[in-house]
Amino acid sequence: MAPAHPFFSNRWFSAATLVVAGALQTLTFSPFHAWWLGPVSILLILLVSLPLPAKKLFSAGWLTGVGLFGSGATWVYISISEFGNTPVAISVLLTVIFVAGLALFPALAFWFWGKLAKVSAWRRLVLFPAIWILGDWLRGWLLTGFPWLYLGTAHTDGPLAGLAPVVGVHGLTLWIAASGAALFATGWLILRQRHASAGVVAVVALIPWLAAPALNRVEWTEISAEPTSVAAMQGNIPQQIKWDPDFLKEQIVTYLGMTNPYWDTDLILWPETAIPIPQDEAGKIIEHIEDNLGDESTLITGIPWHGYSEQTGDFTWHNSITAFGNGEGIYHKQKLVPFGEYVPLEDVLRGLIGFFDLPMSSFTPGPENQGSLEVDGASVMPFICYEVAYPDFLARNSVSADLLLTISNDGWFGDSVGPLQHLQIARMRALETGRYMIRGTNNGVTAIINHKGQMTARIPQFERGVLTGEVFRASGSTPYMSTASWPVLTLALILIVFVRERVIPKN
Repeated sequence: MAPAHPFFSNRWFSAATLVVAGALQTLTFSPFHAWWLGPVSILLILLVSLPLPAKKLFSAGWLTGVGLFGSGATWVYISISEFGNTPVAISVLLTVIFVAGLALFPALAFWFWGKLAKVSAWRRLVLFPAIWILGDWLRGWLLTGFPWLYLGTAHTDGPLAGLAPVVGVHGLTLWIAASGAALFATGWLILRQRHASAGVVAVVALIPWLAAPALNRVEWTEISAEPTSVAAMQGNIPQQIKWDPDFLKEQIVTYLGMTNPYWDTDLILWPETAIPIPQDEAGKIIEHIEDNLGDESTLITGIPWHGYSEQTGDFTWHNSITAFGNGEGIYHKQKLVPFGEYVPLEDVLRGLIGFFDLPMSSFTPGPENQGSLEVDGASVMPFICYEVAYPDFLARNSVSADLLLTISNDGWFGDSVGPLQHLQIARMRALETGRYMIRGTNNGVTAIINHKGQMTARIPQFERGVLTGEVFRASGSTPYMSTASWPVLTLALILIVFVRERVIPKN
């Protein structure tokens, strides 16, 4: 095992370093965009944890997670406290539980790391990227998942962006973690006068960083020359009145008034639950929309759906998106947000505090393999809010889509970094799939994102306005869409199988 650096002999200093290393990863994401801190964070984690006994790696992983989620995901406090009508003390407690719970994922990954590598320093170094990726994947899957703050997402504006259509966000994360491990190995070898070996490690680690910018110029999908005009409305409706029946008419009048000059646009987009009543009660509103739409125009809006569901065999609610006019289709959200759109252990938790009784928190997830929306002959695959954070889910459902579309209401998270992180995640999905994405939100950021993950038009947060622009259809698939994350996960498993410490019985 590698000896501990004298700086890290003090356990409090070591603990603080791990927390800081986790927090540095938050700075790689929007709005900070310091992508280069990703490998630096991994290097700091290894400097502290590589020499630790296996039994202490669980706490090392947990402290790293506390730093990451305590700095990058505490925006949940705003929805719990300000919009969940929950006392401050309880809101703080729930936020602490949320962060501490998420930190268990890197804690378990680090514990598994110690079990696999034992005390071998080189095995720990080689296995670390694989362990980190599997921890990320588990966090994005277990109990509906929290696929947020993946290190690779930072490279929408970083040098590894060109690899995203090939290996996806998990592949980028794997190489960022490997680069941090290579930094550690290079320094370790130089200190031992093994300069040739250090040079080889450094060169190998640099290859993807140098090759990715060239890959970014590759056109993996074919982009049509014929544009589709877009008008997306950002109503900036205060969250406090969003579900208040007294303000229903005001909200609808706002969106109709914003749309008046744009009824002949090819695609008009209203955000998530822009119509805050179910479709079976919104007949007059829908009729007004269809009467005003141009012959070649489609309006897509978020609107709750209520009715009998063959899926459940009962009447149910869905968080849905519907196309009207020269288009058709309805999509029911599949990936629901715990406590925001459904309440786990509902019979026990309902009524305890305001946060467990948020408006519209009794949705049912939609069925799998739903079709796309049709807009003037184009196939538009929609995703609602949180769904855009699931990389493999989005890639799998977008194979036959010409365009991607996502709607959201990030008003739940105020002026925190959460909505800006959400925007960057959407940009990574457009980059992975080589498709234009239209993003409509209540209070920002409404944007048009091109097939390279770059915004061509946007409305700033907390402004009422209409975004106009053009999008272009795409055909074909990126390599990532064909394979999803399985090659990266398989590589991680192969490393574990062949590099782990084997214990041979004496008999």
